[in-house]
Amino acid sequence: MTQPRVLFYVQHLLGIGHLARASRVAAALAEDGFAVTVVTGGTPVAGFPGPGVTHVALPAVTSGDQGFSGLADLDGNPVDEAFKERRRDMLLALFAETRPDIVVIEAFPFGRRQMRFELLPLLDAISSASPKPRLVTSVRDILQERVKAGRNEESAELVAKHFDMVMVHGDPDFARLDETFPLAAGFSEKIAYTGLVAGPEPEPAAENLDVLISAGGGAAGAELARSAVEAAKLLPDSGRWCLITGPNLPQPDFDAVMAAAPPGLEVFKFRRDFASLLGGARLSVSQAGYNTVCDILRAGCRSLLVPFAAGGETEQEFRADRLERLGLASVVNEADLTAARLAEAIAAALAGPPPPRHLLDLEGVRRSAQVLRGLLAS
Repeated sequence: MTQPRVLFYVQHLLGIGHLARASRVAAALAEDGFAVTVVTGGTPVAGFPGPGVTHVALPAVTSGDQGFSGLADLDGNPVDEAFKERRRDMLLALFAETRPDIVVIEAFPFGRRQMRFELLPLLDAISSASPKPRLVTSVRDILQERVKAGRNEESAELVAKHFDMVMVHGDPDFARLDETFPLAAGFSEKIAYTGLVAGPEPEPAAENLDVLISAGGGAAGAELARSAVEAAKLLPDSGRWCLITGPNLPQPDFDAVMAAAPPGLEVFKFRRDFASLLGGARLSVSQAGYNTVCDILRAGCRSLLVPFAAGGETEQEFRADRLERLGLASVVNEADLTAARLAEAIAAALAGPPPPRHLLDLEGVRRSAQVLRGLLAS
C-alpha cells in the first residue's frame, strides 16, 4: 500500500512554539505511516522538526518586532519583493515535486497573514491540481482576538473556499474555537478537535528544583528573565532555582543575566530535559505559551504564569486566565511585572497547596494522525 504523502508548512517568527507543536504532530504522522515533508521558513532551531520526516527549509524570515509588523531576514534587514518571489517559487516547486495527498498549513488563514505572498499562490495551486489534495489548517485552541476590521471575515472566507478541515489542537471542554473566533459557526462542520498536543510522559526528574523559570523561546522573555534574577535575590532562602532563558535571547542579554545571577540560581539557554525538570520542580514560572502549558499540565506541578501580551497579543492572557479559574495556575500580568511583584507571587505559590488534578485531554499528538486518516478515508 502506498504511503499517503503529507506536505506540512510551518512558519515561526518570534518564539519556537509553532515549530515545536507542528514538529510533534509531524512526527506522529510519520510514526503512523505517512510520508511527511515539513517545510519551514524561520530561524533554524537545532532538533526541529525532528526525525522521521523530510525537511525543506525556505530562506529564513523573522518578525521585525514583537508586534509582528514586518518581516526581516536573519541579518535584520527587511525582506524585499525578490526575496519573497524566491520563497514563493521554491514552495510551489516543492508542492509540484511532492504531489501530496494532504497539505497541512500551520496557523494560516487564522494567523501568518504576513506569508500571504506565498500561501495564497499555494492555495491556488492546490485548487487547480489534479488529483486535488486535501487541505487542512492546523491551529491551536486559542486565537488572537484583537484583529483589524475585516480580518476574521477574510479568514472565514478562505476556509470556506479552500480548506477541507480546521484541525484544532485543543480540548473543547477547556476552550472552543468559537470563543476566540466568533465566525467559527460558519464552518463548524469542518472543525475537528484533537486534544492538546502535549509531549509524552517525561522521564523521572534527574534533579529536584524549588523554582524552575522558563522565559520563553523568543526575545520577548528578556524582561521575565531579568525580573527572575532580581526576585531570586529577594528570596535567598527559597531553595534551588533554575532559569532557562530560551535559545533566542540575544547574547548580550544572556550575558547580563548570567553576570547578575545570585548563588542558588543556575542559568541555561536551553535544557533538553525541561519536561522532566518540571516533574521534579515545586514551582514552574513561565509565560503562558501553548507548549509550555502542555508540559506543565503533564508534570502536574504548581504554576505561576506571566502571559506574553506585547503588541496587543491576547492568546496567552486568555489561556492563563482560564487556567487560573480552574485552580491550575496563578497569574502575574506582564504589565505588572516587577522583581518585587514576582518574588511576592513566587513566595505565595510555594506556600500554597499543589494544584488539583486536571482532566484536560493531552492526547492531541496521537489523535492528529487519526483525524487525518479519517479525512483521507472520507
